[in-house]
Amino acid sequence: MALPNISVLLFEVDSIESESITEYLTEQGCVCFSAMTIESAAQVLKTEPVDLVIADLSLPSSCGLDLIAEIPLISPRTHSIVISGNNVLSDVLEAIRLGASDYLCKPIDDMLVLESAIQQTLVGYVETDAPMALLDELSYQEFDDHIASIEQNSHAVDHIQQQLFPSAEVNFPNAQVSYSIFKHAEISNYLIDSTLVGEKYLMVYMAHFQPENKATAFASVTLRSLVNQKLQAFRVGKSQSVIEPFNMLSYLNDRIVKSGLDVLIDMIYVIVDLNNYRTAIAQAGHGLRSYIRNSEGLMPIAISDSMQIGVQNWVRTGTQYRTLNRGENFCISTSKPEHKPLLLSNKFTGLVKNEAVPTGGYVEVRI
Repeated sequence: MALPNISVLLFEVDSIESESITEYLTEQGCVCFSAMTIESAAQVLKTEPVDLVIADLSLPSSCGLDLIAEIPLISPRTHSIVISGNNVLSDVLEAIRLGASDYLCKPIDDMLVLESAIQQTLVGYVETDAPMALLDELSYQEFDDHIASIEQNSHAVDHIQQQLFPSAEVNFPNAQVSYSIFKHAEISNYLIDSTLVGEKYLMVYMAHFQPENKATAFASVTLRSLVNQKLQAFRVGKSQSVIEPFNMLSYLNDRIVKSGLDVLIDMIYVIVDLNNYRTAIAQAGHGLRSYIRNSEGLMPIAISDSMQIGVQNWVRTGTQYRTLNRGENFCISTSKPEHKPLLLSNKFTGLVKNEAVPTGGYVEVRI
């Protein structure tokens, strides 16, 4: 049995699909529950020690998304995987933002793909005897399937990627994060994100994907999904990596390389301790720069260039530390000269298509 003693809640209205998945997981040693409504799923989560929820996003009225949002409130230790038809890719991105750890496309023709996703989601909990070569092969297959889905839905790429970006200004306890990202085409090859990690830490990162093509949208989704996995591991006390910038970049590089995506990523990953504003900064690649902004302007933070994410034999980067004083803000920006004046004039527009401004942009953390 490859998945011994794992408790799974399947949220699926298609009886044939549900029976197929349940039969397979039971044979692998799982204890399976099923639910067809939010109320019944919530009841199972309240009364049973569920390790994993597998939720179908093709259900009517977005109730699959509603369940994903409820899981951290009802059972914080429970992970989730979503299953999506090709027509609801935008919902996949929202599920990832809400905390889903992974996603698969319907129909699931090979149950080994589902098994691999469960093993990766519950890493550190599930002991697997599957050879790593097999897991890597399944990973390549899964990513190829998702890239094909995005290509088939190219008319929706702009909408899909747009959902990854937060509002232009987001308020957190003791901090505000504002940004502008400028794009010239449907797809932006830049991504920013910020979120609270527990009650103490603020996570902010900016990434630049190369080359810029349709797969960039999927690479953005993948990166967000990988970060979410470590966020959830932190919430249940299994990993501190998400608040350790150098460990996060190392983890992201390993997973991006194994994914089979032909992509390179410049990235700056930052953790701010909101109790004392001590800021930990790690950098991959050389296309982005960190700054302290004060009354005198933008003061660069000296961080050595390192290898981009997506490189075999990646050399682990170090971490810089800086405590933000009163009147100081932390910024990440491209090195393009047109962006700095916009940042200094507080032009925070979120993600916009503007061919008058070079692609890229900036993000600022105000305390």
